[in-house]
Amino acid sequence: MDNQKKTFYITTPIYYPSGKFHIGTAYTTVASDTIARYKRLRGYDVRFQTGMDEHGQKIQEKAAEAAKEPQQYVNEIAESAKSVWKLMDISYDDFIQTTEKRHTDAVEKIFQKFLDNGDIYKGEYEGWYCTPCESFFTESQLDNGNCPDCGRPVHKVKEESYFFNMKKYADRLLKYYEDNVEFIEPESRKNEMINNFIKPGLEDLSVSRTSFDWGIKVPGDPKHVIYVWVDALTNYITTLGYLSDDDTLFKKYWPADVHVVGKDIVRFHTIYWPIFLMALDLPLPKKVFAHGFIMMKDGKMSKSKGNVVYPEMLVERYGLDATRYFLLRELPFGSDGVFSPESFVERTNFDLANDLGNLLNRTISMMNKYFDGHIPTEGLEPTEFDAALIAQATDTKVKYEENMEKMQFSVVLSDIWALVSRTNKYIDETAPWVLAKDEALKGQLATVMANLAESLRQIAVMIQPFMTIAPKQIMEQLGLDEELLAWDTLDTFGAIPSGKKVIEKGVPIFPRLDNEVEVGYIREQMQGSVKPIEEPKKDVVAKKEEDVPEISFEDFMKVDLRVATVIACEKIPKADKLLKLQLELGYEQRQVVSGIAEYYKPEELVGRKVIVVANLKPVKLRGELSQGMVLAGSKDGVLTLATVDEKLENGAKVK
Repeated sequence: MDNQKKTFYITTPIYYPSGKFHIGTAYTTVASDTIARYKRLRGYDVRFQTGMDEHGQKIQEKAAEAAKEPQQYVNEIAESAKSVWKLMDISYDDFIQTTEKRHTDAVEKIFQKFLDNGDIYKGEYEGWYCTPCESFFTESQLDNGNCPDCGRPVHKVKEESYFFNMKKYADRLLKYYEDNVEFIEPESRKNEMINNFIKPGLEDLSVSRTSFDWGIKVPGDPKHVIYVWVDALTNYITTLGYLSDDDTLFKKYWPADVHVVGKDIVRFHTIYWPIFLMALDLPLPKKVFAHGFIMMKDGKMSKSKGNVVYPEMLVERYGLDATRYFLLRELPFGSDGVFSPESFVERTNFDLANDLGNLLNRTISMMNKYFDGHIPTEGLEPTEFDAALIAQATDTKVKYEENMEKMQFSVVLSDIWALVSRTNKYIDETAPWVLAKDEALKGQLATVMANLAESLRQIAVMIQPFMTIAPKQIMEQLGLDEELLAWDTLDTFGAIPSGKKVIEKGVPIFPRLDNEVEVGYIREQMQGSVKPIEEPKKDVVAKKEEDVPEISFEDFMKVDLRVATVIACEKIPKADKLLKLQLELGYEQRQVVSGIAEYYKPEELVGRKVIVVANLKPVKLRGELSQGMVLAGSKDGVLTLATVDEKLENGAKVK
């Protein structure tokens, strides 16, 4: 029988070293690290890779601005990146820099294979180029004359170039999509690729440049530099030793189980990269998961807006676990999410300090008070509330495993915290302080203490992929060995052996934060020298921005608010502000026209949960039927859709 471990290969994008990494970069990396840790916990032989994409015109320009040689410039940022990942306890196995010889040698060989196979030809390129994105676009792909990915201006480029024959593989790629339905997730990203790029006609890709020289030279034609996406994307196999003297790792780990990327580079990973692999006659990765962006209340993060958040600031002040927890709990993976100082502090206080931290402290205190610090394992007598607690723990593990495979981190954490809440409720139900007054009920009291310790142990096991410090702290305070953090111990509720003694006095693992002070601190760090916005004092009634007429409760109850999912979305021709949304309400599908086109692209909305006013009288807008209204809020010219928890089913009534 083959006892060899099953392998699992996961990658982040290789990040562009154009500046200091912010929490958006940390978000991708922490999510990938969480999956890597989970798979190791499940017994897999994991390979986890990250790194930097160091060639291209933008890097050459950035280095010149800093009065440095490009190699010096990228090396310094690489060291800074490694320092951040060490601070965040990122458990990567390899950090690739695309200027390394192991990579550049392999890229030259890959390019030569493309040439030998007739996949690349020389021609002249004329088109629109976005320097920050290192991407070419046709006229029809531009968004109001700007880059469709980042919104920045593009400029016309005309130069000799090598081209990759993308058209040759277009049908084969579509067939792969059809046969491998989970290749691209969320599914809305796949629809975007098909409808926006493949069906309109896949353009051949320019794969070399002559206007700069910071890059890998084309074999036999050194005036050409290999275009960034051939260089960058192939890192996923060059780091494994593909086309090197030792390709052991490549044979062991390829194909990748999942490439984790941001939605802005999904096209390159789901169109260009699969086609390159087809041309090399190599297996394709099993999955590309494209997550959304971390947004701020006033839009995207920008130094000019004073709203950039760096992970070091959060970790150094609030701890690593609080930072990692917030990123994965607050933001639904796959959709855009919003960061705010208020939500960060609230999550830390309510979820971590109040719910989990307080549960541990109460348990330690009662164990010391009623059983001299020992976790009871003998003389146990059941209570009427035990079965419900144990059932929820068992159910949580089942849902955890299912949703972690789907990379639904916020759902997994929500389920774990439901168990945390259920355990706190168990204390209130059993009332140990009452049981302790009656010697005849000591067996029930012992059961309660044992179940509390076991629930905390199981919670510690489950949060390990997300938080790297708290699980060990919980076990230390319970006096338990780290062997009891193994995943398969979750199969037994009651795995704590006899003779274990908790510490004499519990120490808060998540100290409660002063809301006003910490919100102000985060704002100040985000804004630099900009004075933080002062919150109105509690005893002062803030003035309303506008006079809004009051309505009765009966009037409000007439409004029927329902949860719905956007299943399709498109612009309305000759109506710059209007989008046409197709909504699934569970009991029916509806069409709603909404004036949000200035704030959202159609592909950003597909798959999102929204709140719909379901009992509005239908109207026609620009000739299109609108059967309701989606709720949104606006402030200082920025509009954001109102959303709900992903677990709420379509058609659920919002009260």
